[in-house]
Amino acid sequence: MFSTITAAPAKQSVGETIDVLSGRLSTATLLEDRRAAILGLRSFAKQYPASVASGALRSLIGSLSRDGEDVDTVKIVLETLLMLFSPNKDSPEASDEIVLWLADEFTQRNENITLLLDFLERDDSYSRLYSLQLLAAILSARTERTEECILVAPMGIPRLVAALDDHREVIRNEAIALLTDLTPDSIDIQKLVAFERGFERVFAIIDEEGGLVDGARVVEDCLILLANLLRLNASNQSMFREMGFIAKLGRLLQAAYKGDESGQEMAQWAEEQRNRNIYALLAVTRLFLVAGAVGTTQNQEAFLGGRVLENTLQLAFTQETELPIRAEALAACADMIRGNAGLQERFAGLEVPSPLGAVANGQGPQKNGIPRVFVIDGLLDIILVISAPQAFDLRMAACTCLKAYFHKHAEIRRHFLTRAIHGHKVGGDELTNVFTTLLQPLPDAVAADPYRYWFAAVLMLHLVHDNPETKALAMAVTEGDEASGEEVVTAIQTIAAHLISTVAKAEDPRVIIGYLMLLLCWLFEDLDAVNDFLGEFTNLQGLIQAAVENPAGDVIVQGLSAMLAGVVYEFSTKDSPVPRATVRDMITTRMGRDRYVEKLSKLRAYPFMRDFEILPQRLLDPSGVDQRLPDVYLDDAFVEFFKDNYSRILRAIDREPGLEISVITNGVQKGISRELVDSLRTEVQQKDAALQEAEAAKSSLASQLGQEQADHRRTKDSSAAELARANAAAEALKQQLTTKDRILQNTEAEKATLRQHLGQKQTAEEQAKAELTRLKSVNEGLQRYHEEEMRAMQAKLKAEEDKWQRQIETVKRTAEQEAERIRRRSEAEKADLKATISRLEVDLMKANKVKQTTEAKVSELEGTVKKKGSEVEVWEKKGRDLEGKIKLLEETSGTLEARAKKAERTAEEKEEERKSAQNELDDLLMVFGDLEEKERLKALGESVSDGEDDDEDGDEDEDDDDE
Repeated sequence: MFSTITAAPAKQSVGETIDVLSGRLSTATLLEDRRAAILGLRSFAKQYPASVASGALRSLIGSLSRDGEDVDTVKIVLETLLMLFSPNKDSPEASDEIVLWLADEFTQRNENITLLLDFLERDDSYSRLYSLQLLAAILSARTERTEECILVAPMGIPRLVAALDDHREVIRNEAIALLTDLTPDSIDIQKLVAFERGFERVFAIIDEEGGLVDGARVVEDCLILLANLLRLNASNQSMFREMGFIAKLGRLLQAAYKGDESGQEMAQWAEEQRNRNIYALLAVTRLFLVAGAVGTTQNQEAFLGGRVLENTLQLAFTQETELPIRAEALAACADMIRGNAGLQERFAGLEVPSPLGAVANGQGPQKNGIPRVFVIDGLLDIILVISAPQAFDLRMAACTCLKAYFHKHAEIRRHFLTRAIHGHKVGGDELTNVFTTLLQPLPDAVAADPYRYWFAAVLMLHLVHDNPETKALAMAVTEGDEASGEEVVTAIQTIAAHLISTVAKAEDPRVIIGYLMLLLCWLFEDLDAVNDFLGEFTNLQGLIQAAVENPAGDVIVQGLSAMLAGVVYEFSTKDSPVPRATVRDMITTRMGRDRYVEKLSKLRAYPFMRDFEILPQRLLDPSGVDQRLPDVYLDDAFVEFFKDNYSRILRAIDREPGLEISVITNGVQKGISRELVDSLRTEVQQKDAALQEAEAAKSSLASQLGQEQADHRRTKDSSAAELARANAAAEALKQQLTTKDRILQNTEAEKATLRQHLGQKQTAEEQAKAELTRLKSVNEGLQRYHEEEMRAMQAKLKAEEDKWQRQIETVKRTAEQEAERIRRRSEAEKADLKATISRLEVDLMKANKVKQTTEAKVSELEGTVKKKGSEVEVWEKKGRDLEGKIKLLEETSGTLEARAKKAERTAEEKEEERKSAQNELDDLLMVFGDLEEKERLKALGESVSDGEDDDEDGDEDEDDDDE
């Protein structure tokens, strides 16, 4: 009973199953069969992407086109394709090459991308969502090619932008992500997205999500998309500005800081997302403010009109806002006013909440109980009063904002400096006065907050740098009351004294570097400032000591000290308090030229100077857990100044003291070589004395000339008579000379001919002598060379003979040893051979027996072969007989074919004769029929016309003629 049960079918491997499903997908005619095959492939796509893709990718893409109207089939096909792009991590076939190959398969034909874009016009959620996800996967693998395909696809960008209006959040969010990935680099795509009301749709989504304060991650994604559309795209920025979206930015910022003022508690994740949203919006605003860009000025004006500047300032000074957001807001404000004189002037009139949270004596304007101050005072409060380590980025951004306020505006610099000087003199508000901070530092404050003095020095640097007017104003500030008997010290000398003191006390290098940067920019190309610095001899000594014997050994301090010494020497003069030559002697004696160059070179190669542009100038741990000060030592303007003038100051030490530098300040040239002036003055005096001597000599020569002219006239008269007589004698002599000249010419010609022959003979003789000498020398050289060569050959032969003799003896000994060894080995081999011969004899006897048996079998086989051979001969004979019969049959067949053809021709001829006879018979029957009809008519008594007879006769005649 059990014998009828069949065995279980063999289990298919994964590869075989995938091949079967792929074949079924490509060949099935029914939709249900294709859908079942796709479902099977989908189950393998995550774990075996390479196998599924290699066998069924094109069929899957083709099914999107063939079965595109069936929603369920499209859904599972798109799911399968997405699985191929994101296989399991533990899949044995997962690799980046698979993803690239899949993307290439889609992008090689524009129709594939267009097919995915077509699904965006359907209402089905899965078709729209999966198409967007699949486009995103293809874009991430082949960015440039996918961008090209979407650009050339009919209504490609409009379809993607229209997906932003989808009421289903998952589809809308996926469209935002895809457009964000699509727009970073392609200006054409950026313009198309903006043209399709992209800005309006993005802001609509932001409003729908609750703005910056209540919006989730999708708001941040919208702002990133907005940044992509605006970055370095002047056309889109102009469209954004002209369509009134700048005011929208202002309202969003206003809502952001108004939300902060509400005091409502928020969840930590919501607060973090709010901060990210605000930070992203501030980054978007800064994209409009790239320095030197085409529309930056118009954007700055629009930001003022749209209240973006005002709301950004309010956000920056709101206490409840996170410090990084406040710092970014101040940096954005700096970009909004930098380089725009009108905005810089109006900026100072804005009011902001006090960053200190209180006003002295309760005075001053207030709003909602919060004190209000002017923005410049507020910025100085942040920079010079707030000392918390975690607030460094905020202080740095406030300093950047003030530097933007000063940027290329001489009147603002002068006004700010004048107010600072006045405040310093009257002693008001010492904490926020730059001059008071620098000239009257507090020892405890220097150690507690070194960046206070660094920021003060940086601000002062930007006030005096490359501005002779503000330099002069600052130089006029003095310390000490002369009427009270106090020593009057200038501002430069006071700052220099504080510099030397901080170096000696080894205080924080940031304070020292701040003073050095300020003095370098102040003294550069200012001869009066250099003389003021040299008014105190110990300043130069302390400066050189700081460069050479700095206890801290800081590279920046040493390099800047050496550079300041070089600047002092470069712009010093012969009349300086310390003469130029003395300055150089002090530098070369105490520091040395090589060490001076080394200090500057090390500073130039130091990472903080060399890589300043790429190093983050901010606090690395904004949370405040790490209380260490940030590694910020240099200012951006000073770094640019250093790199521009490095080579000049490096070579300054090599310039001679007698050559002073000429500097033009406010149209007045300062500085010239005094030795050159003295030498020129001496030269002028010598030329004046020579001129007077020349005038006296001229007078004496004039009197002598008159006397000489009178003597000349008398001599001329007597000479005329003598000249007449001499002319006659000259004529006679002239004839004689002509005759003699002809004779001399003939003689000279003969003489030249003889001289030429003699010269040729002498030349030939000299050449012969030279050739003879050369041959003799060559002969002697050859003889010497031959003798030397013979001696060398003899020596060489002797050496070779000795060498061969030694080798022969060695070979003999070796041959004897080898012969003895061979003899012993041959004896051993002989014994072995004897044993082998015995063994072979035994084998031979066995082989003879086998041979006899084999020979018998061979004889038997030979008989069989002979028998078979005779049979083969018989069969061969029969074959030859058959071949003869075949040939005979072929000849007979040819004859029969000829007879058959002849019979066919005869039959055709007979058929033609038969047809001809039949035609004649038919004609006769017709004639007989006519005659019978006439006879019948006559018998009935009817008349028959002759015409009919004639016609009949004529017809018969015609028939005869035709025949």
